[in-house]
Amino acid sequence: MNVLRPDDFDDFWDATLKQVAQVPLRPSFEYVEERSTDDVAVYDVHYDSWEGVRISGWYAVPREAGPHPALMLVPGYISEPVIPRSWARKGYAAFAVAPRGKLRSNQRFNPGYPGLLVHDIVDPNTYAYRGFYVDAVRAVEAVLTRPEVDADRVGVHGSSQGGALTITTAALMPDVVACGAAGAPYLCGFMESARLTHSYPYEEINEYLRDHPDHEQLVAESVGYFDGINFAPNIQAPMLVYIGLEDDVCPPETGFAVHEAMKCEKELLTYERCGHDAGHHWAMEKVEAFLAGHLGVAR
Repeated sequence: MNVLRPDDFDDFWDATLKQVAQVPLRPSFEYVEERSTDDVAVYDVHYDSWEGVRISGWYAVPREAGPHPALMLVPGYISEPVIPRSWARKGYAAFAVAPRGKLRSNQRFNPGYPGLLVHDIVDPNTYAYRGFYVDAVRAVEAVLTRPEVDADRVGVHGSSQGGALTITTAALMPDVVACGAAGAPYLCGFMESARLTHSYPYEEINEYLRDHPDHEQLVAESVGYFDGINFAPNIQAPMLVYIGLEDDVCPPETGFAVHEAMKCEKELLTYERCGHDAGHHWAMEKVEAFLAGHLGVAR
């Protein structure tokens, strides 16, 4: 798959991370008794990210003594993060992050859905996903401030947009992320995906280009900085990718392409007659085994 990779791709992201490092993280973990249980403690989390936007999330951790491996749970395009008590019961310090634009993190940034994918899409410096990707990185930094978290065991998992964030976070934090599981990865092969499908969210690009046909080259150049296929070679941790072969939201061709671009230890699961669910019914047992194996959680 032909994806434009800007010559200054790595420099762009190095500069981005250096710039956000100047923003104090100011992490806040507020214990929420009414959402906690006898075996899981739940915290309402907030921290500062790109351009000072305050990001929220839910953190759930076993009450038994740590250290526990951290599992970052990153959300889909429209879905809101849920309290990850089920993952905490498996032995993880689980953090479900709500990047900018999600309901609990939209005070200063709210392009809407549809809208996020094409928000400032012709300028990589202000494109919505620059801050969005950084929000996931800062989520890892926030959870690593917790004393019960084992900093050597950090995993990332999500599907669709969460699959994209799994890939980008692993690539941007190669010395931190120990493994990642990405289902039906979105934001891989932006331009080709918009040609292969007329489903949302990629249809947002088609709609934008119908209104601005002279912007196609600008869009292609800009999204090159955000394409998961361009991030993939920078990943060092073991990765699991799983896709549905009849996915009409994130075309399976793009899942194959991002997996092929990875140079790390990797595994690909494909499911016939499955769409954007990426074979969830069958895949999750393997996802859980993959994460547990790499993060040292007993099953």
